Amino acid sequence: MILRARIVVTMDGPPIENGAVAINNGEIYAVADFDHVQRLYTGRIIDLGEQALLPGLINAHCHLDYTMMRNAICPQQSFTQWIARINALKRSLDEDDYLRAIALGFDELKKWGTTTVLNIEAFPELMVRMPAPPIRTWWFYEMIDVRQRIATEEFVAGAFVFFKERPDWRGGFGLNPHAPYTASDELYRLVNECARITGMPLTTHIAESVEEDAMFRHGRGELYEFMRGLGRKMDDCGKRPSLARLIENGLVHEDWIVAHVNELDEHEFALLKNNSLHIVHCPRSHRYFSHRPFQFQRLHEAGINISLGTDSLASNDSLNLFAEMQMLQTREPWLRPEQILRTVTTNPARALRRSNELGKIAPGARADLICVPFAGDVVNVLDAVVNHEEPIRWMMVDGERAA
Repeated sequence: MILRARIVVTMDGPPIENGAVAINNGEIYAVADFDHVQRLYTGRIIDLGEQALLPGLINAHCHLDYTMMRNAICPQQSFTQWIARINALKRSLDEDDYLRAIALGFDELKKWGTTTVLNIEAFPELMVRMPAPPIRTWWFYEMIDVRQRIATEEFVAGAFVFFKERPDWRGGFGLNPHAPYTASDELYRLVNECARITGMPLTTHIAESVEEDAMFRHGRGELYEFMRGLGRKMDDCGKRPSLARLIENGLVHEDWIVAHVNELDEHEFALLKNNSLHIVHCPRSHRYFSHRPFQFQRLHEAGINISLGTDSLASNDSLNLFAEMQMLQTREPWLRPEQILRTVTTNPARALRRSNELGKIAPGARADLICVPFAGDVVNVLDAVVNHEEPIRWMMVDGERAA
């Protein structure tokens, strides 16, 4: 087929007025002005009209399990109190509740133009009961070994069998040792070895709160006492902040996607600059917790690859990446619209090591596309996309109409 639109925002070059995209078997074959594409390629022409056609958005950090927790947790006085509250809520839900939550989460992601999501999955046993996801999904198994060792090797082997038997599941599988306060150094070493052998992506939460910083840097604080009460060994606390310790011990490196990174000192900035981790910032979840200002500009100027995510509805009110972009624009007015749009397209594609396939409209990329109404001048199109506020009415995933 050939898609024609008022403007094609490729994220691989300047926007194309009266643009067109040729697609075959879910892959983009060509993108250029409509007359050029029509001369070179044959196929059914779909005229999208006065629209900006752009790559589908990529949510780099999400917890679909908690979609039913919207407005269920009022902002707490501390991050530790929020952890205690969400743990209590999780105990009140059963498998069917979580399956409904995941299905509702997918519906909401599609509503706001997300065609790829990096989902942290706390209950991978649920996946055998799920239909094929409606969008491209990387499932990151949330791993916690505060109280018991996880059979990592067996689980990874099972994951490969699971996806081999489900070729219609777009996306893949990754590992998520939850955070340095819930996952041991041994677990981080195991998942690094699994990733080395299999090539699967890795993600973790790091340096999220002042309480995590106090726990590792000073060996004290509310989170320290909470985790000690759960029986966690605390011999790694009171020495170095969590990010510095993990990097210097070789437990996270340039292949890792790390969420939050809100608490940094000068030494850790230097470590990040030298190790080039991929960072995910969740602007509206960050606001919910009243974290100190995220150091976006300094990280950006250091060359760090930064993507955006929504986090979960236990700390946000929607899974809307447009709203995240708009919050980022408010907090970082120096950013150009193109730079903001890259945080939900090319940057997360790079973090996933899928730069040739996702986050752009270019030959060889997958046909994951969305439309935003636009009839203005090309110079304003990126700003109009970033500030879009209505649900997405047209979406394509892998060359198939999804909305």
